[in-house]
Amino acid sequence: MTDTTPASPSLADLDARSRTIFRELVEAYLDTGEPVGSRTLSKRAGVSLSPASIRNTMADLAASGLLTAPHASAGRMPTHTGLRLFVDGLLQIGEIDEAERKEIEGRVGGAGRRAEDVLSEASGLLSGLAGGAGLVASPRQDAALRHVEFVSLSPTEVLAVLVGVDGSVENRLMTAPEGLPPAALIEAGNYLSARLRGRTLQQAAREIAEEIASKRAELDAAAAALVEEGLADWSGSDDRALIVRGQAKLLESVEAAEDLERIRLLFEDIERKEDLLALLDQTRGGQGVRLFIGSENPLFSLSGSSVIVAPYRDREQKIIGALGVIGPTRLNYARVIPLVDYTARVVGRLLGEER
Repeated sequence: MTDTTPASPSLADLDARSRTIFRELVEAYLDTGEPVGSRTLSKRAGVSLSPASIRNTMADLAASGLLTAPHASAGRMPTHTGLRLFVDGLLQIGEIDEAERKEIEGRVGGAGRRAEDVLSEASGLLSGLAGGAGLVASPRQDAALRHVEFVSLSPTEVLAVLVGVDGSVENRLMTAPEGLPPAALIEAGNYLSARLRGRTLQQAAREIAEEIASKRAELDAAAAALVEEGLADWSGSDDRALIVRGQAKLLESVEAAEDLERIRLLFEDIERKEDLLALLDQTRGGQGVRLFIGSENPLFSLSGSSVIVAPYRDREQKIIGALGVIGPTRLNYARVIPLVDYTARVVGRLLGEER
């Protein structure tokens, strides 16, 4: 079956007049959060056209899927497709000013210097400066390991003791495979210690699973079951903290009943910790700030929100976490993108000093 869905327009598809009207309309919308009419556009410095000419151009832009009208008599506002085109091709992102740099350095750097204080302050700061809710994911605990040991607590419970090369110790409670003999605890611990030494669970998990599946691991059935149980539990767990500050800021943008419903849906999205952490993790494959507008991410397809996120790195430039801002699609992208980027760099530098 032939796909008849029209392709999203590009800037090359717009003539000079359409491009000017589109840019001025989106900038006016982001300034006010209100649909923009032809008379409003005719008064802007970059436009020298009559309201009638502007209306005709706006109608063409709406027909191409870049603009929409919330009500029949209202002005126009950009669709999510239109916002993406504007951000990718027309948005001019500047540098944050010196006063904002000092505020970020002072508040985040002066937060007691404990990791949890730095992260909490960064989330609150982003909310205050950007006008949305601030999101921060704490670093994933994936230190290289030196030793693994299993201790039987009861016929149904086993304690896994994971010792890192840095001397850290992490205890994880597991369900014991049925009929597990004491010798299997020692055998499984020795096997994992040999395979994991100097590596993280994430680095070695696939190799270990393949070795057991292909029967190449010199383990009896009980010890193999314990190792598989441990890998399944550990890979599925995510003990990172998700810090959200400034949700009340989102209510300040409520102006109509449909806005209130959108914010209610957004609050429900924010409650889904695992999904938000997965979203923040998408920055791990990129070099800098990423922007998700509306339905570009399934998590926010109903609430129609925008998320601006950036990774933060340690001294070796390894990505250890992510932070960002979530809010309505009328966020001031030109201002928020550099704020998120600079805050991520400050947080990475501070936490990198502790690792």
